[in-house]
Amino acid sequence: MSPEHLLDGLLNGSAAVQRRAMAKAITLLESTRPDHRALADELLTAMLPHTGNSFRLGISGVPGVGKSTFIEALGLYLIGQGHRVAVLAVDPSSSVSGGSILGDKTRMELLSVHERAYIRPSPSSGTLGGVAEKTRESMLVCEAAGYDVVIVETVGVGQSETAVANMTDMFVLMQLPNAGDDLQAIKKGVMEIADLVVINKADIDAIAATRAELQITSALQLLGMHGSSGHAHADTTQWHPKVVQLSALLGQGVDSFWAAVSEFRGLQTANGRLTARRQHQALSWMWERIDAGLKQNFRAQPRVQTLLPQLSQQVAAGQLAASTAARQLLSVYQAQSDPPSS
Repeated sequence: MSPEHLLDGLLNGSAAVQRRAMAKAITLLESTRPDHRALADELLTAMLPHTGNSFRLGISGVPGVGKSTFIEALGLYLIGQGHRVAVLAVDPSSSVSGGSILGDKTRMELLSVHERAYIRPSPSSGTLGGVAEKTRESMLVCEAAGYDVVIVETVGVGQSETAVANMTDMFVLMQLPNAGDDLQAIKKGVMEIADLVVINKADIDAIAATRAELQITSALQLLGMHGSSGHAHADTTQWHPKVVQLSALLGQGVDSFWAAVSEFRGLQTANGRLTARRQHQALSWMWERIDAGLKQNFRAQPRVQTLLPQLSQQVAAGQLAASTAARQLLSVYQAQSDPPSS
């Protein structure tokens, strides 16, 4: 399908036609073929006027914290409130086979078959940040199709897996009761960028959940006092991160969670930070694509391809410093890229 037909399907198609158009559009965006990339760029440009009207929610947490169960409970709750919900779920890719299970639709049985929901699992394909490389583009497809809440579920959480916070309006970190004391919470750099912390499975041990809430609240306050997280408590015009308890399995606390999200959205919209955040994210996205393109072009240069195996072997054998090898390769790349002097 051409970009024009895809866009028409996204904007004007019936439910079935729209879902097919969404699937085809995201597949096109994820393709690495040069001709597909050109078509994808054309589609993105055509879609832009129809995007930006959703609320983008990023959800991260350690494996087993219950992200999929929570997202299904949240999605069904939001649909009951009249929303259309899109879920972009990123599955980890095997470092051995390169494959992914892509089982999120199986874990969200009720939500996946609802006509007002759309779930798209994608492989991380080794991309750092806990998100797939084309997650941002996929969000635009969902927005153009009229989904007003877009949820990005990451592969897990860690110090490097915070890229989702740089592509969503609100970053939610899910924690378990008895997950560690407040010092452990502070040590996780991801805590510094969390807008809302959710303690899931609170029904299993109410005392442990309350203790975790107090500990994490204390940790967030400590981070705010130093102003290191951008949430300094001295500034009353901005959002201060909160901690909420819930049980996704029982559906308890989902309404309180969404109330906190709505409060965040209202405040950040009123003070202009939501718009500023999206502008910053758009520029960051541009530079990420530039970095990725330069790296791909670097590896494709014939002289670099010729020299790279030899230098890699010398670095691995301890015969050449990695920084020296990098400078030599960059010098070769620059020499080949520079136009000949007249």
